[in-house]
Amino acid sequence: MGTVTLGVSIAVPEPYGSLLQELRAGFGDPAAHGIPTHVTLVPPTEVDEERLPAIQAHLAEVAAGVRCFPVRLSGTGTFRPLSPVVYVMLAEGVSSCAWLQERVRDESGPLVRELQFPYHPHVTVAHGIAEEAMDRAYAELADFEAAWTCTSFALYEQGADGVWRKLRVFEFGDSRHIPGVPAQGTSVDTPTPTC
Repeated sequence: MGTVTLGVSIAVPEPYGSLLQELRAGFGDPAAHGIPTHVTLVPPTEVDEERLPAIQAHLAEVAAGVRCFPVRLSGTGTFRPLSPVVYVMLAEGVSSCAWLQERVRDESGPLVRELQFPYHPHVTVAHGIAEEAMDRAYAELADFEAAWTCTSFALYEQGADGVWRKLRVFEFGDSRHIPGVPAQGTSVDTPTPTC
């Protein structure tokens, strides 16, 4: 068996996910259509493929102990000059995401890894593109607002083509009776769950 590159994240639901993905593409980010719109919990991490069952069991255990929580996006921020990233900020849900990513990366679990930068939950809308395009993304999304109830996170694998594909969704323990948030690219037929 070889290695795989995994990531764990919270999907930004529709209609916001596709909207931000299209805007990211419009700013000239070539990776836009290969990366579902998300809030990262575990950044790209290379692991031995044989560890996948243990990783999935760990994530299921973590999710079972999590309560759903509100997330609200509002305005833009940037990591420049340290990192060429413009993002939409989390105005609500920051502490819940921080707590959750600590559980997912817990030292006793199979996804232990050091972070290059301190954890800061956000939704990337431009990465590694021309400064002028990053400035445009920062300005055009300054008034962006979105809100939903987070009821799950997902495990993704990056293919050889650079595209991130969902392997499995892990619903939170208190959200199994609640209709799920639709995946990107699907219609919204159910109301946003409340907890």
